[in-house]
Amino acid sequence: MIPLFVDCSKRHIVIFGGGDVAARKAAYFAGVSEVTVVSRSFGQKILDLPVVRKECDVGTESDESLEALLEGAFLVIGALSDTAQNNRIGQLCRKRGILFNNADGEPGDVILPSVTGGINYTLAISTQGSSPAISRFIRERLEQEYPALDDMIALQQRLRTELKRAEPDQVKRNAMLWEVLNDSSVWSALSADTTEAWNLVTKRYLHD
Repeated sequence: MIPLFVDCSKRHIVIFGGGDVAARKAAYFAGVSEVTVVSRSFGQKILDLPVVRKECDVGTESDESLEALLEGAFLVIGALSDTAQNNRIGQLCRKRGILFNNADGEPGDVILPSVTGGINYTLAISTQGSSPAISRFIRERLEQEYPALDDMIALQQRLRTELKRAEPDQVKRNAMLWEVLNDSSVWSALSADTTEAWNLVTKRYLHD
């Protein structure tokens, strides 16, 4: 698989299942995409989300009825407790050329990664389904080790702008940006005060 970032705003996402797994998948898209959750019952976590809910017992529905529920879907997610039904939905999606993610069963076309981010960045981590715990471990470790990452990105952007004015040599600019990234005192300053961090960078790297 090739990792991609895809704009899912206003896209129609259909999720089959009403339990905790379906709720996690729905929360991933809720508020950004148009999400429909299909299940014979819904847990409280799904009831609390801004999604459309359709009551349906997938196991008793014909393929034709399920295909009607897939109409207009950009991505479909199988999050039922019944693996065979998840696989069945996946087969219908493949027949119609719809992207499919399977929470339990035959692999689909899409893997939903563990995600962390801020105003200036998004990081997605995946073990391709082999170990979701590892994905979570890496995400949490990044959050713990680099709490000022968002601020560092903003500082780097500001520094790049200043260096383009002050330093014509691109190789030197890149070297200075990298040096700032590896400056532990800048990271420490960012954790306390972004203005203090910028003053430190200005004094140390922009002034002779």
